[in-house]
Amino acid sequence: MVTSHSEAAARPQGAAPRRRGAVLERAILDAALEQLSTVGWNGLTMEAVASGAQTGKAAVYRRWPSKEDLVADALRAGLPALDDAPDHGGVREDLYQLCGRVRAVMYSKPGFALRAVLHECDHEAADRFHELITTSVTEPSQRLLREVIERGIERGEVREDAAHEIVFDVIPALMMYRSKVCASEWSDAEITEMVDLVMMPLLRR
Repeated sequence: MVTSHSEAAARPQGAAPRRRGAVLERAILDAALEQLSTVGWNGLTMEAVASGAQTGKAAVYRRWPSKEDLVADALRAGLPALDDAPDHGGVREDLYQLCGRVRAVMYSKPGFALRAVLHECDHEAADRFHELITTSVTEPSQRLLREVIERGIERGEVREDAAHEIVFDVIPALMMYRSKVCASEWSDAEITEMVDLVMMPLLRR
């Protein structure tokens, strides 16, 4: 869209150009994540988000009628995706790479924001955000772990009865527990220990 000379002249010097549609929505979602990372759930306001996105409060409320709606969409849009299972020819390396991907999601800016929200918000809102953790982190990591283990069974590296729901829970459960309860950030060495001391003995034929 070409801006006319009259429109440019009417805009105050230094003011941001007017944005619409997906561009404006992305700016609002990014501003919400920035607010979460600086002032947390309790300090976040729709007014501050609008200011951060350089738009009016009405533009935010038209799209998201509540803070909960806005934050849920911001987190959902910002969290890195867990798409394809790693395949490096061996189950140990695949597990190590998968843990690294899960860690990247958990310690991304949206991941930190999501955990901050869970610590601060009330019980009703927490249920909604726990569901977001399940759909964005826990379930995808379990699905990819299943793929890695089933591929290991096909290669003869993993015992057949290891393809079990409890086994698929182990990595997500350990990583979420250490992150949320113990405030551990999962170094590369700790991921290696989890794979070698927990997962490989659990899976080995």
